[in-house]
Amino acid sequence: MHRRAFLASSVALASQAGRVRAETDDLRAAAREGWLYSLPLIETARRRADAGAAGIDAFVPGRRAEPGPGEVSAPEPDLLTASAWLNVGAGGAARLRVPDTTGRYASVTLMDMYGNVLGVFGSGARGDGGGDFTILGPPARVGVAGYTVPEPRMPTLRRVVKARTPWVWALVRVQASGEGGAEAARGLRDAFQVEVKAEGARAPAPSVAPNAGWGDYFFAAQKLIEENPPPAYEADFFRRIAPLQLGAAGGFEKARFADADLDQIQAGVGEARILAADLQAGDGVEAGWSWPKAGVGDYGQDFLLRARTAFSALGAPTTDQLLTLRAAPPEGGLAFAAGPHYRLTLPGPPPVDGLWTLALYEVAPDGRLFPTANPIDRYALGSGASSLRRRPAGEIDVWIGPDDPGGAHTSNWLPSPTVGRFALTLRAYLPKPELLARQYRPPPVELLARAPPPSRR
Repeated sequence: MHRRAFLASSVALASQAGRVRAETDDLRAAAREGWLYSLPLIETARRRADAGAAGIDAFVPGRRAEPGPGEVSAPEPDLLTASAWLNVGAGGAARLRVPDTTGRYASVTLMDMYGNVLGVFGSGARGDGGGDFTILGPPARVGVAGYTVPEPRMPTLRRVVKARTPWVWALVRVQASGEGGAEAARGLRDAFQVEVKAEGARAPAPSVAPNAGWGDYFFAAQKLIEENPPPAYEADFFRRIAPLQLGAAGGFEKARFADADLDQIQAGVGEARILAADLQAGDGVEAGWSWPKAGVGDYGQDFLLRARTAFSALGAPTTDQLLTLRAAPPEGGLAFAAGPHYRLTLPGPPPVDGLWTLALYEVAPDGRLFPTANPIDRYALGSGASSLRRRPAGEIDVWIGPDDPGGAHTSNWLPSPTVGRFALTLRAYLPKPELLARQYRPPPVELLARAPPPSRR
């Protein structure tokens, strides 16, 4: 199912023994939609908590992609990252310094706590290039109704970013491969700097794991909504999920619900988890690949797309900055059976102004993606791989399987697990128009009847 419609807001509520009793169908739907709405807040706050005090108003290096479950699903293996959580509430502001990144892909993406992209900067990110940028916090809200203080009239400045929430996530991506390798990438990553000026800044609201019990999940979501007030135009949505009592003017408390309501809430949360993990949420599978749905990074009120992105690709920028495709096997779905051997023959490198990578991940039981352990510690191939070989006409054969194909094939081998399922993700950083317009299309991944014979070097 692509998306569920929100239910009408005419919900009958009655007080019974000091606890709220709602129509069960409406409460179930409200729990489902409320869980999906809150997932980006829960995930970003969890990343903020992982960064600790060192990551507040300062960049902290991220972990390199490595086998097994990590802090995010589908980490980008060919990059070094750094994160900073900017507390620009209470009329605060921040100065972001972006270095000259000529010759190596590097960018910083600014996002609000709901995952909406405020801007992407860097000389490799099509736009303003390096230099200093100012990030202004949202207008202060006063009174119980949350009225905003009018902003003074000022001339439009090209290098000013207006935050939508009091907290802003700054995520740096730097190409780790290429000339100079990881050492050059670290130097460039560390050159991104930020300075925050805020008065009366509050400590960050706590978060929980997305698989926490619904009582703890919604309690944390309520605190995060209070910390990061939603836009006024979402008031109708919160009226529609009124049976859950979650929202800017709400005060979620598990104890308010009658025992008969608990199963309905749990059922709604279960449905939401299934919907969030349904990664076939792109424009549909075309010729063996799932393309992303329009709107990534600028979600509006598409809360389902926003939740799915938070689940599978937290911190994703808009598709003109990063286009992510996922391969589909012939039998359907978006995961391949481990054990057999496969081949992908690209007609040539994907057309990009940045870099491209083809990454392989094992699929965890909950649907999240993590690098799979292999004897050569290779999790991706792409434009940064010095060993990547091409045919004389420019085609690129990628051999995918649990066993080393041997010979020259080893240079283009992506090791896969022997059991379970795995996923293949093609990322194009700064995709060119012909890729965005789907004039360049990767062919389907081919299932091989047996392992490829070794090729001579």
